[in-house]
Amino acid sequence: MKYEITKENKILFGIKLFKIKALRNFGNIKINDLGGWIEKEKNLSQDGNAWVSGNAQVYDNAQVSDNALVSDNAWVSDNARVYGNARVSGNAQVSGDAWISDNARVYGNARVSGNARVYGNARVSGNARVSDDARIYDNARIYDNARVSGNAWVSGNAWVKINIFNLVFCCEFPVSAYIQKTKGWSVQIGCKLHSVDEWHKIFKTKTYLLLCSNEKEYNRCEMAFNYIISLID
Repeated sequence: MKYEITKENKILFGIKLFKIKALRNFGNIKINDLGGWIEKEKNLSQDGNAWVSGNAQVYDNAQVSDNALVSDNAWVSDNARVYGNARVSGNAQVSGDAWISDNARVYGNARVSGNARVYGNARVSGNARVSDDARIYDNARIYDNARVSGNAWVSGNAWVKINIFNLVFCCEFPVSAYIQKTKGWSVQIGCKLHSVDEWHKIFKTKTYLLLCSNEKEYNRCEMAFNYIISLID
């Protein structure tokens, strides 16, 4: 055994969590090091270098294994899995049936839930939300206030973020982009979601002009669109 569950405990949402303590040296952990909080031994593998540290909490049927690390104030719950060399840190929360694996990183105030999968060298950070059946992988970056949900797939070297363009371009609507498994890149401005080609036609014909405060605002939306396209092309 590499760790033991101590008698030190606390109650979280009616669930009793226990402090863990290393019984031997492994990875970067030294014997007698105190770790974070788990509900039961099933939450943290006794094999590999997996560890829960700081004020991190793992409970329900969640499992942390291999060389994965859950640290800081992170929460892993429900049926979530964190394994490989994955890292969950900061105030991040992983829940539902979500899986975080390989060299993936989830940190900041990010939330990964549902049946979402984050793997490869993917990063999810800031206030980003990844949910439903979304897949984030390869070198993809999901950050700031990004929302990736449904059956969306984000891969390659894609960078996805939202609500930044209204600050940069003074556009009154949030602008985001994501990739879907069968449809390729789509861009959302406010509540309007279209493919890249469809947006080009919309701006050419000035469709939706009446939805903006004025033509200047409409032009700012087009500038924000062109900027996000430059990131995903």
